[in-house]
Amino acid sequence: MKNIILYIAISMLFIASCTGVKTVATSLENEAYLEFIANPNNYKGGVDVNVDDKIHFNAEVNADHLDRPKGKVYAISTGTHTISVSYNNREIFKKQIFISAQETKKITLQ
Repeated sequence: MKNIILYIAISMLFIASCTGVKTVATSLENEAYLEFIANPNNYKGGVDVNVDDKIHFNAEVNADHLDRPKGKVYAISTGTHTISVSYNNREIFKKQIFISAQETKKITLQ
């Protein structure tokens, strides 16, 4: 009788320690990235970037690496944006772009 109670107690502990299947759903961050590509020696001190006439920042210019971004990238929201880039108060790039979640858009400067 004691053996049966011992087996039942061990069985109950074993069953109670089991967990069911756990699932986790994740999605991509709603964020995209800009990378500015050119010869960094031509743009000492970086370039001035304007996004939709609302966001202004100074950006570092990176050398082009084909496999993946190697320099600094800048986060922006996804969707359609008008990007303008200037250096020494002269506009060198202006374009409307569409950028998806987790996409890194390379802006190539002259």
